[in-house]
Order: sequence, then structure tokens, then C-alpha cells
Amino acid sequence: MNLAATLTGMARSGLGAPLLLITILMMVVVPLPPFALDVFFTFNIALSLVVLLATVYSERPLDFAVFPTVLLVTTLLRLALNIASTRVVLLHGHAGGDAAGKVIEAFGHFVVGGNYAVGLVVFAILTIINFVVVTKGAGRVSEVSARFTLDAMPGKQMAIDADLNAGIIDQTEAKRRRAEVVQEADFYGSMDGASKFVRGDAIAGILILFINMLGGIAIGTLQHNLPVAEAAQFYTLLTIGDGLVAQLPALLLSTAAAIMVTRASGSQDIGQQITQQLFGNPQTLGVTAGIVGLLGLIPGMPNLVFLSLSAGAGYLAWRQSRRRQAVVPSMEGSDSSTPGAAESAETREVGWDDVPPLDTIGMEVGYRLIALVDRSQNGQLLGRIKGVRKKLSQDLGFLIPPVHIRDNLDLAPTAYRITLLGVTASESEAFPDRQLAINPGQVQSRLPGIATQDPAFKLPAVWIEPSLREQAQTLGYTVVDASTVIATHLNQILLGHAHELLGHDETQQLLDRLGQSAPRLVQDLVPKTLPLRIVARVLQNLLIEQVPIRDMRTIAETLAEHGSKSQDPDVLTAAVRVALGRMIVQNINNLEDELAVITLPAELEQILLRTLQMGKDEQTPLEPGLAERLHKALLETAQKQELVGQPAILLVPDVIRVMLARFVRHGIPNLHVLAFSEIPEDKKLKVIATVGK
Repeated sequence: MNLAATLTGMARSGLGAPLLLITILMMVVVPLPPFALDVFFTFNIALSLVVLLATVYSERPLDFAVFPTVLLVTTLLRLALNIASTRVVLLHGHAGGDAAGKVIEAFGHFVVGGNYAVGLVVFAILTIINFVVVTKGAGRVSEVSARFTLDAMPGKQMAIDADLNAGIIDQTEAKRRRAEVVQEADFYGSMDGASKFVRGDAIAGILILFINMLGGIAIGTLQHNLPVAEAAQFYTLLTIGDGLVAQLPALLLSTAAAIMVTRASGSQDIGQQITQQLFGNPQTLGVTAGIVGLLGLIPGMPNLVFLSLSAGAGYLAWRQSRRRQAVVPSMEGSDSSTPGAAESAETREVGWDDVPPLDTIGMEVGYRLIALVDRSQNGQLLGRIKGVRKKLSQDLGFLIPPVHIRDNLDLAPTAYRITLLGVTASESEAFPDRQLAINPGQVQSRLPGIATQDPAFKLPAVWIEPSLREQAQTLGYTVVDASTVIATHLNQILLGHAHELLGHDETQQLLDRLGQSAPRLVQDLVPKTLPLRIVARVLQNLLIEQVPIRDMRTIAETLAEHGSKSQDPDVLTAAVRVALGRMIVQNINNLEDELAVITLPAELEQILLRTLQMGKDEQTPLEPGLAERLHKALLETAQKQELVGQPAILLVPDVIRVMLARFVRHGIPNLHVLAFSEIPEDKKLKVIATVGK
């Protein structure tokens, strides 16, 4: 216990690594007794096994980021042991047996049967495997990984900035990801250099073996007067034992380095990945069983071995197939039941528990899209949806409800459906193994893939293979993955139906939050001046026209001022819009001093005013011919503004603003209808067109 506590204290105080390096240097200079060599050789083998298992059970290469340094230290330890053992072998090798320790003796006699010719062959094979196969391959992979990682750094940094700007991640997560990108580049760069340690160690092992053999025979014959055959027997066996003791940890560390640089990041260790990816497909095992079984029927083959292996593979394939059939993919909120539950359901009375509540926001996915929402399969859609909710909540001014996701086997495998209050708002399709190349309008070249439309903005697009991503970006396409496509589609749906997500409870929550800073204002507003339903209706009217409700103080003050005069939601909405005029115009035109607007001729304004007075309602329909001409003229003008990159703004008198806003809401959604009173006094107006003449 005292020794363990001492070692732990040394490690915590930072003395462990310096003492280890000093010990390695001392082994080079200070002669070691055979017992000390046995201890250090055993420790070296155990340390190599620990490093190998650490690489096997690491889920990501960065989980073992200190591996290049560990590789250097272990290589130095092994070389120092080589020097120390060489000194002992050359000084006491004439005595034979355990002159250099029990470990070297065991490897020299037991492992190779005391035959130094066999030992030379075994050593040569181990060295060839380590030097030619493992070390060379690992070094090449490290070199390529380092170059690709450095080349990909700018793209990864831009992706992080894009996610940050889109609200998918916050500043803390962006900082963590940037640090991870830098750490990954440093790791693969270090591995590129560390692989040279292993390569040099393999070469040094070969040279040390031949030097020790020749030096030992020379010392045995010239200094100790041994016959040449006896000297070769003693020194060669000890040298081979020493070489095998050193080559075994070297092979383990080379294998660890190769595993580390060839594995992909994931949420599983390498054993789980191999089991799942190599033996997880019953078709693979079934075909293998069939081929091995056919080979086992050939006369002259070891039939029992082949047929036994075929039967084992066939059994595993059957087990995997049964397991896949038994597992029903399910997500949060999916219906599931057991036989026992079904039996009890038959006997009990129907109750309110059998009526499931409607999800405010729901998403149903086909079975091929389940991986996108499964965190264990590195699915990113849940994080993207959380980012969409956070960004919309910040922009609109109220909390967007959670998105309830469930699988739906009735949908096509790659289809998904977005629902609001149990009603389908939109349906589309996404391919998790492909990426969507969106044509912004200027690209003429075509790409091979599945032609479609961007579900959010209805732009022409094509689902392409990931390998075509760089080509598509070079041609001018905007390329996004399936998770981003679904998240962007959801964002547009929620933005267009935000008013349906705001009810009485959400309105009360907004008032409660405002009451923390302005309690008297809220007390005078609800219920003294206006009922809660009128306030909710006004907020919904604002959201319908894409007006954020972040400034609840101004909204509440305006409603408290005008609520005593009228309780008409449209009248109150118009008053609130006037109070929020500066924010409305800024959201449309940013900080430009001049506001380009579209107007109506005075004659048409009078016609619309008379129509409104006759109907006594803003929802009074226009005469069909007039409505068609007006809609066509406004659409053409709005499209011209869109082509030049300018917002389309229709400026009309306050009285007819509501009528015209409802008239163009669905047919021309990019046309903003503003009243004269909503324009700030410091804004300069520029009439660019007068439509409807």
C-alpha cells in the first residue's frame, strides 16, 4: 500500500515521467544484474500489452492523444534494455544458461527449442513482419492521414463557423470543436514522426543481433578460450533470446500504432466495430458458410474441419437473421407493446389513457432515416433540430416547443413527415448515405444522382454520392448532408407556422417573464384592460406577418394604451406595428438610409377603400378581374426586385394595409406590405414603381 501510495504521489506531483527517463539513461550507463534485467524485460512486455489494449479500447484516436509520446518512451526503454542486456551477454555469456537472466534464457531455449538455427529463422520472420509489413504500412498511413488532416482543417473550421452562425451550436461548443480539430491535426502530425521511431527500432534490432553474435563469438574464442562451436552455441542462443525479448514488445507497439492510425472515429471500441461491421450482416456469414461447405465436400479436403466451420458460420448467420427480425426499430414516442400488455388491454376498460395527446410539433421518419436520430450511430439530426429550435426561439421571441420524433413503418424508407398539432404540414425524402447538391440558379452543369427539389426553398437539386461533393462545390452547387436538409426544412415550416405554436399558455408565459421586470404594466394589461385571448390574438397576427415578438415591453405598453379604446385584434395589431415600425423596417432593409418602395395609384387606393367600406370587413374579396390584374402586377414587380437583390416593399395607406397583406400573403410571400405610419421619420422613401395603373 505504501509503495502504491508513493507511486501515485509521484505521478500526481509530475515526477513520474522524469524519473522514468532518468532510469532509462541509467540503464545505458550502469551495469545491471540478471535479476534486474528480468524485471525490466517483464515490465517492458507488460507495458507493451497495456499500450496495445489501450489502443484497442479507445473509441477515437484522440482518446489516446498521448500515444506518440508513449511510443517514443517505450522505444527508448527497449533500446536501453538492449544495451544493458548486450553488456551482460558479452561479459558473462561464456557461462551459458541463465547468465543474462531467466527471461532471455527462456526465450532462447523454450521458445526456439534451444536450436539457434531455428531461433535465427524465427527472429528473421518476426523482424520481416514488423519491419516490412506492420511498420511500413503504419508509417505510410500516418503520413497520408497527417497530410489529409492538414488539408481538411480549413473546411472543418468553416463548417464549425457555419453551424455557429446558423445557431446549431453555441460559442462554447464551437470553441471545443475548434480545439478538437487542432488537436487532431497535431496528433496525426506527431504519429507521422513517431512511426519513424518504430521503423528505426526495427532496423536497430537487426543490427544489434548481428553485432552481438559476432562480438560474442569473438570474445568467447579469444578471451575465454572456448571452441568456436561452443562459443557460437552459448552467445548465439543468448543473443537470439535477447533479440526475441526485444522484438516481441516492438511488434506489439507497431501493431498498436497501426491500429491507432487505421481506425475510424466512432462511439465503439475496435472490438465492437469489428464484430458489428464484419459479422453483423447475416448475408455475409450465410454466403461464407455455403462456400466453405462446398469446399468441404471436395474429396481429399479436411472435410470435418471445413464442414464444422461451415455449420458454425451458418448458425451465426441464422442467429443474426432472427435477431434482426425480432428487433423492431423504435424511437422516442413510438408505440410498443408486449404480449402481456396486449392481453391486459383486452380485459381492461377503455379510458383516457387510450387517447394519445397531440404533439405540437411532430416528425415521422422511415426506417432508413432512423440512424440520423440515433446518437449511438453518430446521428446528428437531434442536435440540428435543437439548434433550429434555439435559433427560432431567439429570433421570434418565444420558446418553440420540443419536436417529438417517432418512426413510421408506413412511410417509404427514406421519407419523413412534419406534423403540426397532428396535421401533416409537409412531406419529403432524404437519403442518409447521400448529400444534396442544390442549384442556386446559376449552375448549368448536371451531376449524376437522384434529381429532386430542395424541400425548404423548392430549388432544383440532386442527391449525389459523397465522393462528388468537391466536384459539385467547384461547379457552384451548395452541398449539404441529409440532417441539414431535414433541419432546414423544419426551420422553414416552423417559421411559416409560428403563429400556430403560440397559444394562451405561451402568451401567459411571456407575460409572466415580462412581469418580473415590469409587474405594474402586466397587472394593468391583463385582465384589467384586455383579456388574455385578445393579447394572444395580437401576438399571433404579428407572427403571421413575420414580425418578431421579442420586444414584449413595447407590445404590452401599446396594448395597454389602445386597449381601452378598442378590443379589435386587427386594430390593436395595427397600433403595435406602428410602435414596432423601426424594428420591422430594419428587419427588411437593415440599416439603409433609403427605402425603395412600391406604391399604388390614388385611383386604385380609392377603389380598394370603397370596397372595404362596402364590406365593413378587411376580408371582403376584391372584384375577380381587379384582383387578377393587381396580383399579376405585384408579382412581376416583386420578382424584379428579387432579381436585383432588393426587398419588395408595398407602401399603402393604413386603412387598406390589412386587406392587401392578406391578399398577397400566400401568392406573393416575399412582398412586404407596410403602412405609411409604420415608416420611421428618418427613413428616406424612393418610389421605384407604381403598380395597378
